[in-house]
Amino acid sequence: MAKGTPATMALQKAGIAFSLREYDYDPDAQHIGLQAAEAMGVSPDRVLKTLMARAGRETVCVLVPSNREVSLKKLAHAAGAKDAAMLPPAEAERITGYHVGGISPFGQKKRARVFVEESALAHETVILNGGRRGLQVELSPQNLVAALGATAAPLL
Repeated sequence: MAKGTPATMALQKAGIAFSLREYDYDPDAQHIGLQAAEAMGVSPDRVLKTLMARAGRETVCVLVPSNREVSLKKLAHAAGAKDAAMLPPAEAERITGYHVGGISPFGQKKRARVFVEESALAHETVILNGGRRGLQVELSPQNLVAALGATAAPLL
């Protein structure tokens, strides 16, 4: 097992079953999630990217397939807010305690409400960042939702 990260330690502490997947992170990749999916040889719709946003005045964490873009209008609706916007990278890093390209929804410094694209629940397993660049965790979407108290909603 790779060196523990706050994300993997949070999953272990919660008793959530997961497996680790490592890949060669490309810092020059235009789309980190798509590069991760390709490097691991999996469908990009199973690799969820972790995005940090603001819905109204609340900071939220958003998980969507790496080959899709979140609809800010749908995110705002799901969060019960009038509007939504992506956080600047520096603010996302400060809030989560992770570096961009390594932001995980697990083990963040400040817990944020989590929204996951509902289509992800159809997969047997999903893959998302494990807390550092080049490290992913694979788990069932049901365990993902349970571990994070996530809200599944149409976000695309």
